[in-house]
Amino acid sequence: GFGRIGRLAFRRIQNVEGVEVTRINDLTDPVMLAHLLKYDTTQGRFDGTVEVKEGGFEVNGKFVKVSAERDPEQIDWATDGVEIVLEATGFFAKKEAAEKHLKGGAKKVVITAPGGNDVKTVVFNTNHDVLDGTETVISGASCTTNCLAPMAKALQDNFGVVEGLMTTIHAYTGDQMILDGPHRGGDLRRARAGAANIVPNSTGAAKAIGLVIPELNGKLDGSAQRVPTPTGSVTELVAVLEKNVTVDEVNAAMKAASNESYGYTEDPIVSSDIVGMSYGSLFDATQTKVLDVDGKQLVKVVSWY
Repeated sequence: GFGRIGRLAFRRIQNVEGVEVTRINDLTDPVMLAHLLKYDTTQGRFDGTVEVKEGGFEVNGKFVKVSAERDPEQIDWATDGVEIVLEATGFFAKKEAAEKHLKGGAKKVVITAPGGNDVKTVVFNTNHDVLDGTETVISGASCTTNCLAPMAKALQDNFGVVEGLMTTIHAYTGDQMILDGPHRGGDLRRARAGAANIVPNSTGAAKAIGLVIPELNGKLDGSAQRVPTPTGSVTELVAVLEKNVTVDEVNAAMKAASNESYGYTEDPIVSSDIVGMSYGSLFDATQTKVLDVDGKQLVKVVSWY
């Protein structure tokens, strides 16, 4: 799959030493795929050269083969030396379906979506230590889970989480209509113009947090509000903690937990400021709130993605 996730992953991989993309499988014409890689409305132009060639395209002088197999079992990954498949179509997001790539010679599959209870769901730097190397299929979780997980883990590790509700204020996506019209999935709200409305939507990110942080299983729930921005989203978590805290204590815990995938900022940023960042989650210390009423507290934390 070479959609939004596939193309942005491709861009990021260009700067990863020891990893090379040799093949893309997508039902879209290679000319279109190359054009969408080269030009991107929200992320800017590709930093390099992209030239269409017979059977694929050349990126920075290296040829990338493009195929259009509908059935993953029919993709001969081994011929092109593919060891890891990034399953980013959205259609083969369950273990049994993703395993079809293994029959074509791939050794590992990473699903770029929630994968269910029968595969390990991994958020890097939050629970990647659950991997022992024997796995053939794993899930990289959803974008919202990647944002929520490190923030929730920091709360759990430092203060303990009793329960919480999450809201993601989410950029509109390709499964919404650009103008009012029938939605292919029958969703009456996503049938409305995505760039002109706040569109309430469901999200499984909060419930799925238990797959990443078992101690939080069943303790979180949430919802989404799709808003008229093309990229840049934010997750708000309102939680009851086991210990009473201050804003400074919460922010200090988040700063201590920061790493190359979980950022920390005290700048008064807006959504466009995070476009192109490498963090899966950027904690915003300026939005931390603690409400104290008769000795009971609600704590609100916010992170961008």
